[in-house]
Formats: sequence, C-alpha cells, structure tokens
Amino acid sequence: MQVRICDSKRALGDTAAEEAAAWVRRCLDERGEVTLVAATGASQFEFLDALAEARDIDWSRATFFHLDEYVGIPASHPGSFRGYLRERIVDRLRPGRFVFVEGDAPDPEEECRRLGQALAEHTVDAAFIGIGENGHIAFNDPPADFDTEEPFLVVKLDEACRRQQLGEGWFPTLEDVPREAITMSVRQILKARRIFCMVPDRRKAEAVRDCLEAEISPRNPCSILRTHPDTVLFLDRESASLLSGDRKGRNDV
Repeated sequence: MQVRICDSKRALGDTAAEEAAAWVRRCLDERGEVTLVAATGASQFEFLDALAEARDIDWSRATFFHLDEYVGIPASHPGSFRGYLRERIVDRLRPGRFVFVEGDAPDPEEECRRLGQALAEHTVDAAFIGIGENGHIAFNDPPADFDTEEPFLVVKLDEACRRQQLGEGWFPTLEDVPREAITMSVRQILKARRIFCMVPDRRKAEAVRDCLEAEISPRNPCSILRTHPDTVLFLDRESASLLSGDRKGRNDV
C-alpha cells in the first residue's frame, strides 16, 4: 500500500484529485471509457471539489457506481447519499452514466441483484473510498464479511457507524439514523484496478493506525486494503498522528 501524508485536509484533497485525474485520463486513453466507484461523507468534500476542477477529462465516457446507501430513505432526504452525489458529481461532472443505489427500493435484496447485474458489465478502474471511524470501508462494519462474492449486500449498521453519521450532521438524532444499508461488498471493492482512499481528520487516526499496523482481520475491515496490489492511502497530519514514527516519514508502507 502506498501512503501519502499531506500537510492539510485541503492538500490531501488536491493531491488525491490530481492523482485520480491522471489515472482517469490514462484509462480513457487506453480503453476509451472509464468505470469508477464513488463514496460519500465529509471525508470526500475536498477531494470531490478538486476533482471537479480537473481539466481535459471527457466525463461523458465515464460510468459511476454508487458505493452505499441507507435502506428506507428517499433521495430527497438530507442524509441521502444520492443527493450528495448528484450535487457533487452528477451536476458538476456530467458523467455519461451514474448507477445509484436506490435505498428506498421496495425490496432491498432485489436492489442488490439489480446493482450486481449492472456492475457485471464493467471492469472497475478505480474506487474512491474512505475509512470510517470504526474502520469500515463502505458500510462494511466490523466484523465485516471478507468472504462473500456477492457484489452488493444488505447490512446492519453498528452504533459506532450510526454515531459517526450523526456527528457529521446528516441526521438530527441517533434514532433518525437508519439501522440498515445497502453496500458494495469488501471483495467487490477489492476488484477495482486501483483504490484511492481519502482519510482526513484526527477522529480517523485510530482507524488509520489499525489499517496500517494491526492484524488484517474482519474486526478491522480497512486492514484488508493492505492485500490490494494498487491502493493509495491519502492522509493529513491529523489522521496520520498515531502512526509509528518510522511510518510517518515514509510515503510507501
């Protein structure tokens, strides 16, 4: 795993967007199209803002897949990730196609099957993801399922995850945070050719430390990223603050 430690959250977003844009251009040159997976959350703000400013990218040849969504809330809900992605990606980049997770579909299991069938038509060139305070990737909370080959799952959200969503301001009370979500599975995320993982802020420091230094285990879902052949982890000084001394000074671990 490659690690970039940046001086600030803004520098993290700019650095990640610059590298992601270069990769997108390369994929478009080589394949004529590009397939991307997009995450949401406060950790992605600066990255998506900077990516929207990237030049010389024909986004009409891009297909985006949505990483995860709450079960049971409409796209119009302030906490819906669909609204977040429309505002920050669809309306700004105008991609050729964006496949949303319809969290309020009548049958969440059937929605997972629909998404899996759509994804089966594509090779994912890059996944843009973050890490949760509890170490989750997407909504794969600990203990995460490292074995399933299903591309999308219905999962129950643990309290730490739900409290993070409350703390980031997406819901007025903990009781309002949904208890279930549809998420891309761990194995499906790892099928991306390259993973760009953006993790700013001091509140993520323990998860970052465990991602890089703890045992690879379902109890620590983000640790599985160390098994991927081409993952780049972008940190700021705050999120890197608990790393052991030798790691802080290195760009590759």
